[in-house]
Amino acid sequence: MDKLTSSFLNMFLSLGLICIVAGGILAAVNDITRGPIALSKKAKVENALKAVLPDFDNSPSEEVFWTGISENDSLKVYPAKKDGQAAGFAVESYSMQGFSGEIKVIVGMDLQGKLINYKILEHAETPGLGSKMEEWFRTDKNKQSVLGKDLSKGGLRVTKDKGEIDAITGATISSRAFLDALDRAYSAISQGWDDASGATDKKGGEK
Repeated sequence: MDKLTSSFLNMFLSLGLICIVAGGILAAVNDITRGPIALSKKAKVENALKAVLPDFDNSPSEEVFWTGISENDSLKVYPAKKDGQAAGFAVESYSMQGFSGEIKVIVGMDLQGKLINYKILEHAETPGLGSKMEEWFRTDKNKQSVLGKDLSKGGLRVTKDKGEIDAITGATISSRAFLDALDRAYSAISQGWDDASGATDKKGGEK
């Protein structure tokens, strides 16, 4: 019995030591990789801002602020300025309605609410289907492109829902989610900005 108790104690201590060492290694790896991951995400957003915003000479990421869609829902807004004047804005938006979950997108608009460009930041949609949204909705073919659309005129919908945008072939759910993210971006802007941000009012006009 003493031998059995001793063996159990040794096994328990060994497993405990292994867990402590493994936990320490994981913590160290996390500390090491946290910085590079954060820098990578920042660089991705910075590149996206250059792609979706009109010409600007300020630093939108340093003037970023949050604006709410509802009491418990707000989005990040990056104001673009040229020679001290508002030029447009980019909104980090998302939709939880994707086929495989959340879709994150950054949307660039001018001061009247017209969509300049967009970039997909994150998604888990089906490769070869939903994943096509990165290029599909900027392609000038049939009714695919959303570029230049006036988001202030109401929500964008796929043709299957009596809208004017052609859904990705075989990926209607992903298409709806993408358009939902665009609508949410404008909804955040339409709440109105303060004068210091170079905002637009709810009608889309410059304050």
